[in-house]
Amino acid sequence: MSIKTVLHTPALSHEKSLKTLVENRTVYSLNNCELNLFETYETSQLVPLKFNDLVVTSMLRGKKVMHLFDEPGFDYLPGETVVIPSNVGMKIDFPEATMDNPTQCLALAIDQRKISETLLFLNERYPKAGNGQYWQLSYQNYFFYNNIELASTINKLVKECMSTSITKDVLADLSLQELLIRIIQTQTSNAIEEGSFKDPNTPITAVVEYIRLHIRENITLKQLSDKTCMSPTSFYRLFKRELGMSPIDFVLHEKIREAKKLLKNPSIQINEVCHLSGFEDANYFTRLFKKYEGVTPKQYQLMNYNG
Repeated sequence: MSIKTVLHTPALSHEKSLKTLVENRTVYSLNNCELNLFETYETSQLVPLKFNDLVVTSMLRGKKVMHLFDEPGFDYLPGETVVIPSNVGMKIDFPEATMDNPTQCLALAIDQRKISETLLFLNERYPKAGNGQYWQLSYQNYFFYNNIELASTINKLVKECMSTSITKDVLADLSLQELLIRIIQTQTSNAIEEGSFKDPNTPITAVVEYIRLHIRENITLKQLSDKTCMSPTSFYRLFKRELGMSPIDFVLHEKIREAKKLLKNPSIQINEVCHLSGFEDANYFTRLFKKYEGVTPKQYQLMNYNG
């Protein structure tokens, strides 16, 4: 989804406590993870950084340009997360950082044993539907926007890492499990949106194809569960577990995605877009579109036309 949820921003370091103006680092170490908070106060280019463990990074303030996997650099902004495998070097530009406009980013390094234990637990207790389907992290799908659930989990984990409570390691471990689930769900959702998720062994594939073929219709939970030969309740649980959202939320997401494609035509009328993307009420369509995209359909159309 286009809308992204920004994280809570921890207080910046006092100026007198800064050890450096580029990637000043504050560390909180726990049994199975390490929270790093990085702050940069001056423009810099190609600053190298590498972790021995898998690291989940999220932008909190300002702007970076990330260089990863020998691919072109990309802007990295608040509300966005990047997952980086262990021992992968990154280089970072800070094109706008100043004392008055610093960047702040968190990097959560997670012990590989904890990751393996969590994935093993999920695959044994909550196996995915379809043959050959497993809970696993994708290192190709490494950049994504924070949805509400993912942002909430990261906020909770950061709070535990910074806590002085004697139970913080236990609570952080539970949040780590939740974080890995949220990341895998987000990666699956992104892969579906990009068209790279087409495994015939899972019923999710058939459901997604059905939704896209019937996007102009009023699609119900019963219709979708019938496609998988499951009860509505069982199908709902399966879908929510796989993607982290309900089937009907996904249908609305797909309708908005269809509307965005249609709105790239500068001459199409908003009422026509409403109808062609499967909405019956134009006012409801406009409210929902603004909720997802942050702008009205007409504003989105004008932004794309002018661009």
